[in-house]
Amino acid sequence: QVQLVESGGDLVQPGGSLRLSCAASRTIFRLNPMGWYRQAPGKERELVAVITSGGNTNYAASVKGRFTISRDNAKNTVYLQMNSLKPEDTAVYYCNARFGIHEYWGQGTQVTVSS
Repeated sequence: QVQLVESGGDLVQPGGSLRLSCAASRTIFRLNPMGWYRQAPGKERELVAVITSGGNTNYAASVKGRFTISRDNAKNTVYLQMNSLKPEDTAVYYCNARFGIHEYWGQGTQVTVSS
């Protein structure tokens, strides 16, 4: 069993930046991949970014060039650096991890982009 705890969500103005963190309750070395998803009101949950244990990354087209996912195995933490935020980035952001056939989710953190 793995518990994932997200933090870093906040209200930010358009063009601003935030860094989300996802702390795992155990070593993340074998969690592969780990990623961030988001769900806006009235919409389905969608993939934002994923990172493999080898450090390979993949991004949704809507965030490519603005968001960066990274992982620190020593701290059991995955990050999502979000720059040039837009109102359409407003959503609850969820951390996700997979270990074999098992899949784990965090409780989510709210990101609101508004002036």
